[in-house]
Amino acid sequence: MLPVARKPIVQYVAEELVANGVRDILFVTGRNKSSIENHFDSDPELTRLLTANNKTDLLHEMEESDLAAQIFYTRQRQQRGLGDAILCGENFAGEQPFVVALGDSILGLHAQSRSVSRMIEVFETKRASCVVAVEEVPADETKHYGIVHPAEIEDDVVRVQDLVEKPDPKDAPSRLAIAGRYIFSPIIFDLIRRVKPDKRNEIQLTDAMRLLAEEGRRVLAVKLPPNEKRYDIGNFPSYFETFVEFALADPLYGAEFKKKLREMVTD
Repeated sequence: MLPVARKPIVQYVAEELVANGVRDILFVTGRNKSSIENHFDSDPELTRLLTANNKTDLLHEMEESDLAAQIFYTRQRQQRGLGDAILCGENFAGEQPFVVALGDSILGLHAQSRSVSRMIEVFETKRASCVVAVEEVPADETKHYGIVHPAEIEDDVVRVQDLVEKPDPKDAPSRLAIAGRYIFSPIIFDLIRRVKPDKRNEIQLTDAMRLLAEEGRRVLAVKLPPNEKRYDIGNFPSYFETFVEFALADPLYGAEFKKKLREMVTD
């Protein structure tokens, strides 16, 4: 629920998914995360108050935040890693392929991204078991991400031979970092159950994806296009940069903010 410019991060992620054709969204939440459910609920009292006070600009923003999707929620009772969180959605996904979008990454400025649509296309045409979005990062940043070991690269599609979680730069098999978007066949649930917890008692999704590759199933990666930067909200420096970039691009307040920012920098 951290805000970036005028919206919380979760709103950008949900809007991105809807823009790419996703119509059913399951949020896997945990303790003290009821604010997410409250955010996507309608608020008739607030609507009446804004209408009575002629706050048309705020009413318009509320209307824009309404999603053309069904929203569902489930709880991860213990924080046991990303693999375990995805396992919480097994009943929701059923026997259908599904998209996973991490809440600490926004794709494209103001979530203007078509990467999930491209991933769906690759998943279907290549008959993959898994497709993951990747971006090329500087060599000294590989230690912060899951990195793919490419076997073959054709245009924007990479056939994945293996994956390594947060490798030291000297050991990284590439600079292609997982960018927080995945598409899975339901087979992933069985493989997650086979993964042993790590030393922090967490189930790592990367380990389940490695099992997919080891078993000869088709694991592919799609490179983000140059115009679709990934905004990583997982650390403060990146979060600050993202907030400023989104605020500068705001159609209503960006110009004034840019002017004020210049004054602050030069003082």
